[in-house]
Amino acid sequence: MKTRKISFAILLGIGMLGLGSCSKFLEEDPKNLVNVNNAYRTEADAVSAVNSIYAYLNSISTGSTAGVYHSTFWVTAGLASDELVNNQVGAPQFDQLGTFTYTSQNAALQEIWTMHYKTIFLANIAIERIPLINMNTALRSRLVGEAKFLRGLMYFNMVRMFGKIPLVLKEEEPLRPAVAEVAAIYTQIHNDLQGAEADLPLNYDPKNGRGRATKGAAYALDAKVYLTEKNWKKAAEMAKVVIDSKEYDLWDNFADAFKLANRGGKEAVFSVGFGDAGGAIIFWEVGQFLVRLLPTQLSEEGVVNAQGWQYPTQQLYDSYDVEDQRRAVTFITTIHKSDGSTITIRPYIQKYWDRVAEPKGNESSQDFPVIRYSDVLLMYAEAMNEDDQPLVAHEYINKVRKRARFDGTVYKNTVPDYNGLGKEAFRAAVLKERRLELAVEGHRWFDLARTNTLESLVPLAKPGVVPAARNYLFPIPQTERELNSNLPNNGY
Repeated sequence: MKTRKISFAILLGIGMLGLGSCSKFLEEDPKNLVNVNNAYRTEADAVSAVNSIYAYLNSISTGSTAGVYHSTFWVTAGLASDELVNNQVGAPQFDQLGTFTYTSQNAALQEIWTMHYKTIFLANIAIERIPLINMNTALRSRLVGEAKFLRGLMYFNMVRMFGKIPLVLKEEEPLRPAVAEVAAIYTQIHNDLQGAEADLPLNYDPKNGRGRATKGAAYALDAKVYLTEKNWKKAAEMAKVVIDSKEYDLWDNFADAFKLANRGGKEAVFSVGFGDAGGAIIFWEVGQFLVRLLPTQLSEEGVVNAQGWQYPTQQLYDSYDVEDQRRAVTFITTIHKSDGSTITIRPYIQKYWDRVAEPKGNESSQDFPVIRYSDVLLMYAEAMNEDDQPLVAHEYINKVRKRARFDGTVYKNTVPDYNGLGKEAFRAAVLKERRLELAVEGHRWFDLARTNTLESLVPLAKPGVVPAARNYLFPIPQTERELNSNLPNNGY
């Protein structure tokens, strides 16, 4: 009996590909639509097709569909951990995530599933069709490498969240694909990343390469995949390639990592670009985090049209010592009124808000940092500790720790570096340092899940909220399971 096939585009509700400009793919809304059957004939088609994959990472079009990193995915990683609490009225999907009461009908999880597979579909077509185009061979290899990196990134997100899922790699797949074993999915991710490592450049022209995948991004992501698999030697090896490339470095001041002038700068290993404020694509989550105030409470540096939909747990704020400069950068706790007085408020997130460049704070052209260089240093430190090389592990965690104490003028030395910790104590230290350094950057649930600390650490920040064993995976959306009986329920 012949297996019924279907274009994965139709299965996901994508009949068309958005093809945008080459050099302006981060700034422009990809409105030019070309039927897939008429595309992939010229070099320009190939460039536009890969740009379309990137477009699904941010915002598909102004005021409409949210892309993978627009908000829901990484907000979920914060809410379903000890990092964030939901404050958005009329958003039960976020309330459920923050209290671990979500089910397979959670709307946020449905959005995550759909947007990731739509992005995977676009990558699959690019990987299949671009090699058939008569074009510059170096550019062709690079574009396929970018598509492989992006597909690997999407599958890495999905396998960590949902476990066994369909591993679709072709433009046409069975209507109801079977799920793949987790190990097979990780093998495919490594295969994609190794292809990207071989074909991607170390860097791009700064004028038109911001946000594009590089060789360093591929190695850094590969390190994170190996770290998740607890393959410490390979994780360390991949991270060290990034370090030794000399393409990246820490900004002296933690705040500089989030300045608009530094987008795509030396600390950005891979970021998702959101264009220019006032243009087609904006990073509106900046406003979503900030506190809502009455107009009479606002000053020149006040927050306009901001909502404070998700805010940090008090325990997260209290985890920073007084000399840690990251606390003042990450949180806002005081509002300055125009009459010179101040208002003290509970902590809200402000790390993505460049007050000088965008004083209103209700929208931003800020990039979203998927992998920063400090993340690579902490991964390397963690892997070296697990591989019984404590001196190297301490050296690299202290690089991040030291930068956190620089106030722009001097280093605050009242808090000592991490030195002399045993293996188990170092595990706790690096997990804490990742929390402080990477707060609200979409890492926390993944870090707690891979270290098996959800049940022990979440209740410390959210008294009465106790994750269960099943919360180490999310439920596959009910709608998807109704369409495909091969999908498991993950215990929900």
